[in-house]
Amino acid sequence: MFHVKLHGQDAMARQADEKLVSRRVKLPKRVVEKPLRQVAKRLLLALSVLLLTVLIVWLDRAGYHDNANETVDLLDCFYYATVTLSTTGYGDIVPYSDSARLVNILLITPLRVLFLIILVGTTLEVLTERTREEWRLNRWRKNLRDHTVVIGFGTKGRSALQTLLATGVGKESVVIVDPSAKVIDIANAEGFTGVVGDATRTDVLLRAELQRARQIVIATQRDDTAVLVTLTARQLNRGAKIVAAVREEENAPLLRQSGADAVITSASAAGRLLGLSVLSPAAGTVMEDLIQQGSGLDLVERPVTRAEVGKGVRETEDLAVSVVRGHRLLAYDDPHLGPLQLTDRLIVIVRAAPPSEPAPTRGSMG
Repeated sequence: MFHVKLHGQDAMARQADEKLVSRRVKLPKRVVEKPLRQVAKRLLLALSVLLLTVLIVWLDRAGYHDNANETVDLLDCFYYATVTLSTTGYGDIVPYSDSARLVNILLITPLRVLFLIILVGTTLEVLTERTREEWRLNRWRKNLRDHTVVIGFGTKGRSALQTLLATGVGKESVVIVDPSAKVIDIANAEGFTGVVGDATRTDVLLRAELQRARQIVIATQRDDTAVLVTLTARQLNRGAKIVAAVREEENAPLLRQSGADAVITSASAAGRLLGLSVLSPAAGTVMEDLIQQGSGLDLVERPVTRAEVGKGVRETEDLAVSVVRGHRLLAYDDPHLGPLQLTDRLIVIVRAAPPSEPAPTRGSMG
């Protein structure tokens, strides 16, 4: 009996955790009016309904009877409209003619209902907001497939995301994970779905639907966190492309062993770019242009076309710098490269497409 009771308590705790978990997924909010403006609009609508009711009663005042002095003046019309719309109805002023009663049935009763709807509109909106959010969340989970998960929305995560967006990735297919609720609010304001939580925990990554993601960008602030996140992400998703950033170069091999397909050493990369810029500012400018997607020159990956099959790498239409053959990356001057094959992929330098044109097709990160 004691075991059954504990089991029931555990089930209730899990349900509570699931509700809490669902609330931590923040979908981009739709643009809505400011609260004060919404309240002002509703007050104006309520006042309009009240004045319309007063006008109707005033025009048909001969059909109403006041128990106090038997005549109905303008103040009595306002009084009758107020108590009628608020459903108070003291009965001291009543419609007694057939026309007045018909007007009450056909006009004033619908106005009374409209008045009440306007007054309780805010309450109804609060009551339905949670249901609406649950529906949006369920629809989001159902439609989310082959998306991109960005873990860490700092400088590195933002820069990586800007590059992905420049190549055609849609905001609706991006999920951002960050432990800061304020950061996720900023991401929501920019149109991204966010998950608040520690990405080293499995339940947090599951809320981001990482198990169905196509590519994962890990841009945490600490190297040890990046290793733990990579281990957890690879355990949940064996087929996703995982790209991680580390500060120290000595930690890069550990990240590769943890399951990262590519590791970028931010400190060393920045240092090498600084050194290159010292030796040749022009060369540094070119390198910065290449890594900034969507302007000037872009470095992209594309498949070999049928017209290029059998040709040398120097005979391609674009300036090719490397060839991806199977799981190997071959330099353009590799003596073992030989003619291009249909299954090869080229790393080429192309001019960035204008904003009105589609970006060059990039290779799958999966």
